[in-house]
Amino acid sequence: MPPGKHLMQLTSSAFKTSTAIPKQFTCEGKNVSPPLTWTGTPTNVKSFALIADDPDAPSGTWVHWVVYDLPATTTELPEDTPKSQLIPGNAKQGITDFKQVGYGGPCPPPGKPHRYFFKLYALDEMLNLKPGATKKDIEKAMSGHILATAELVGTYERK
Repeated sequence: MPPGKHLMQLTSSAFKTSTAIPKQFTCEGKNVSPPLTWTGTPTNVKSFALIADDPDAPSGTWVHWVVYDLPATTTELPEDTPKSQLIPGNAKQGITDFKQVGYGGPCPPPGKPHRYFFKLYALDEMLNLKPGATKKDIEKAMSGHILATAELVGTYERK
């Protein structure tokens, strides 16, 4: 198990793990990204990547957010992170399954609640991919470079 595996924690002031994501962070609200904060990262981190997805989507796992090359000094992503290819710190955002750059909030079909996994990866290098990369691109580039991970899970359902 990589160093820091149990130490790194990902939290949000907007919701606790396994609880409902507030409406403002969904397609039924303002559709802005929730604030995220992390602690307990390994000392030899060079960058972070974040992937948010919904494994309960009818068509298979749906990607809601892809952020990478966050500098090692980063400890948070603010609420309403700009939906642009480059964000503060020269970090990059990728293309989601909504075919857009930046955060796309929960928007499940009416019915049972879906789970939304926010996964943070501490990496031993910058990925140096161009802006607009996909989750698949990120996962391939991260292979063999993950020092630690942290996860926050929220839920959302539409009536």
